[in-house]
Amino acid sequence: MKWNIPNILTVLRIALIPLFVGILYLPKSSFDVFGFPSRWVNLTAAMIFAVAGFTDWLDGWWARKYHQTSNFGAFLDPVADKLMVAAALIVLVEFGRVGAAVALIIIGREIAISALREWMAGTGDRGSVAVAQIGKWKTAAQMVAIELLLYWDNIGAFDTRFYGRILIVIAAILTLVSMAYYLKAAWPQISRAD
Repeated sequence: MKWNIPNILTVLRIALIPLFVGILYLPKSSFDVFGFPSRWVNLTAAMIFAVAGFTDWLDGWWARKYHQTSNFGAFLDPVADKLMVAAALIVLVEFGRVGAAVALIIIGREIAISALREWMAGTGDRGSVAVAQIGKWKTAAQMVAIELLLYWDNIGAFDTRFYGRILIVIAAILTLVSMAYYLKAAWPQISRAD
């Protein structure tokens, strides 16, 4: 593995996953020991998830700007993203903040599209399933929704639970639309497969 800034940021993102998940499982009273209100458990987990999400943007920007792309980074970056989202969704399902069907749609799509991209790379036609605008919208809706659902406390009159649940359903719908888009783009190769 080549240790450059983008790869270090990606490894950091993976390391943050057990941290934000573990914090959510801390007893609420453990924060009271430090004089913090119990809602700080959610706030801390949401902030760590936000930092992890920021490293996703930063490592890509850095790699492009400073020409530090690598094959290892191209492999590890999407793995880190999918682990982060899957871990958050599984925890949110367990806490009753996200429905299992929504989590299955999002996680299932990530697995299916990753497999499709891997297969397409093997056929030499990975470019036909490159990230599309619909995938970017899905990711944006999904990340904001997860942030709101991790935080789970109102921000003044802003109901994070309501808007988080609306956004995660929108993300699930965009997930299905984007999956159909990628499958359509790959269909010529799929139809010619052995």
